[in-house]
Amino acid sequence: MIVTTKELFKHAYGKYAVGAYNINNLEQTVGLFRGDLGKVKTNEEAANAATSAPFIVQISRGARGYSDKRFLESMIRTADEIFPEVIFAVHLDHGTEEVCYDCIDSGFYSSVMIDASHEPFPKNIEITRRVVERAHAKGIVVEAELGQLGGVEEDVVGSVCLTEPAQAAEFVEKSGCDSLAVAIGTSHGAYKFTGGQGIRLDRLKEIQSALPKGFPLVMHGSSSVPKEWVDRINNAGGQLKSASGVDEAQYLQAAKLGVCKINIDTDGRLVWCAIHREAFRDDPSNFDLRPPGKVFMAAYASYIIHKNGKLGSAGQLESVRSSLKGGSGGCRCCCGH
Repeated sequence: MIVTTKELFKHAYGKYAVGAYNINNLEQTVGLFRGDLGKVKTNEEAANAATSAPFIVQISRGARGYSDKRFLESMIRTADEIFPEVIFAVHLDHGTEEVCYDCIDSGFYSSVMIDASHEPFPKNIEITRRVVERAHAKGIVVEAELGQLGGVEEDVVGSVCLTEPAQAAEFVEKSGCDSLAVAIGTSHGAYKFTGGQGIRLDRLKEIQSALPKGFPLVMHGSSSVPKEWVDRINNAGGQLKSASGVDEAQYLQAAKLGVCKINIDTDGRLVWCAIHREAFRDDPSNFDLRPPGKVFMAAYASYIIHKNGKLGSAGQLESVRSSLKGGSGGCRCCCGH
C-alpha cells in the first residue's frame, strides 16, 4: 500500500526513523520489499511481525535515467502486488523543479524532493514554494533541503554548508514544505568522515528547537559504510580505501531529535558490489547473472532487516497500519483505498 510520508512521519516522530532506500533494478526491489517484511530467502515466506517495518522507496534522477523511469514504476507496482502486506511511500530523491513536476503529474509518486539547496536562500524558497503548490493540489507531499552536504553520489555533488536553525524556521514558514532535509555533517557517498567525526547532534537539536513542534526532519548521506562489506569488496579485488560512514548508534539519537526519514543508498551498493565480486572471483567460469542475483536478494533483505533494527522501525508495521485506518477500514493517505 502506497501512502504519503506525512502519515509515516506522524507515527514515527520522536520514536524512530523510517528508512528511505534507493533502488535501481529488480534485485534491489525484491530484496528491499522482502527485508521490510522480515523475509530473507523467498517471497513466499511468512512475514515476521517482529521485524516488519514501514519504508520509503526512493527513486533518484540517476535511477530514472538509467533505463527508463517506467521500468522502475512497474517493478514497484508489481512488488506491491506480490507483497500486499507492505506499507511504503514512493519518493523522488533530489529532484529538479522540472523532474518534480513530471513525478507529480505521473500520479505514481506520493512524495517528491525538490533540491534547490545550491540556490541562494530566497531562490530556494521561491522554487520550493512553486513545487509545494503544485504537489499539494494533488495530495502529494514535498521534502526540501536547506544547507549542503559534501561528497559525491550519482549526479549529486556538494560542498559542506551546515543548516542554520534560524534560516530553517524561516524557510519552512515561507516555502510550505512538509519536511526538511538538513545538513548536519553527513555527506554523500562512501567517504563521509575521518577520525572520530560523526553527525552534529548539537546542530540538529538547535534546528529542531527552532522549528514548529513535531515538524519532520530528514537526514541525507546516512549510510554507515560497514567495514565488513568494505573488507569483502577489497578482498575480492576492490579498491575502497578509507571508506567511512555514519555510526548506526546515531540513528536513534537523531530520531529522538525529530529526524523521521534517514536516507540509505551507498550501503545497498556496497552489498551489491561485494556479493557480485565474490561470486565471480569464486566461480570465474560462471557467466549467468542469476546465481549472484539470488544471493544478493537474500543478502540485501537481511541487511534491510538489520538497518530497520538500528532505525527503530522494525516491528512498527502493524502499528502504522492501525494508525492509518479510518472509520470505514480504509486509510487516510493519498492512495484512494
